[in-house]
Amino acid sequence: MENLHIPAFAPEILFHIGPIAITNTIVNVWIAILIFLVLGLFIKRNIKNKPGKLQNACEYIVELLLPYFDQVTGDRKKTIKFLPVVGSIFFFVLLSNWLGLLPGTGSIKLGHSFLLRPANSDLNLTLAMALVAVLSSHIYGFIAVGVFAHIGKFIQIKGIIKSLTKGPIAIFTAIVEFGVGILEIISEIAKVVSLSLRLFGNIFAGEVLITVIATLVAFAVPTPFMMLELLVGLIQASVFAMLTLVYLTVAVQEPHGTEH
Repeated sequence: MENLHIPAFAPEILFHIGPIAITNTIVNVWIAILIFLVLGLFIKRNIKNKPGKLQNACEYIVELLLPYFDQVTGDRKKTIKFLPVVGSIFFFVLLSNWLGLLPGTGSIKLGHSFLLRPANSDLNLTLAMALVAVLSSHIYGFIAVGVFAHIGKFIQIKGIIKSLTKGPIAIFTAIVEFGVGILEIISEIAKVVSLSLRLFGNIFAGEVLITVIATLVAFAVPTPFMMLELLVGLIQASVFAMLTLVYLTVAVQEPHGTEH
């Protein structure tokens, strides 16, 4: 029990590149990026009309995901449009989660710090991905319905101005709609918070659990928990990607009442 090491909330700093601190979670991120980069370049260079085993496997995985995405978007064209963002998030979160189970994670040291740590146990990373997901939804919204129409979903000043000449009921309705818009802005902030904390909490909790079990019982017993973490990693990647897809789908819809 004296050697039990419970991971801290904050990642450990390994070294600095100028003013930039390089943490052990960044190392796992670099490994994931390198894997995707090598895989993408290899597939691009060897892409064929008659696919090989690797290309065929990648195409199979994408084709497996598309019907699930279609259930959210309701339109294959929208699914293809959102795929670069949602697919990138899904595969990155999935690989980052699974890399956290590599042998040596949480055990190999560089100086006084552990060299490897699950990337998504760093709240900075999950917060950054949540910001990317939410901001991407607004960028797609600007493109799909126009900048002012999309902003009008949240800021209803125009409605208040128009209601001034239509009587007290119209003014009251406009004020209510303005208040709803403020709540929508708050909900956008809540999306970022919930996305980042959900992923961080689950991965960090899994890291602590495996660390404790592996320290207390080093052989055989941690294996079922690691298998469980594989499933948790897949579920968390799916949840994060699907919520991002929902945000994108809602953002490109026309503002309420536009069709009238």
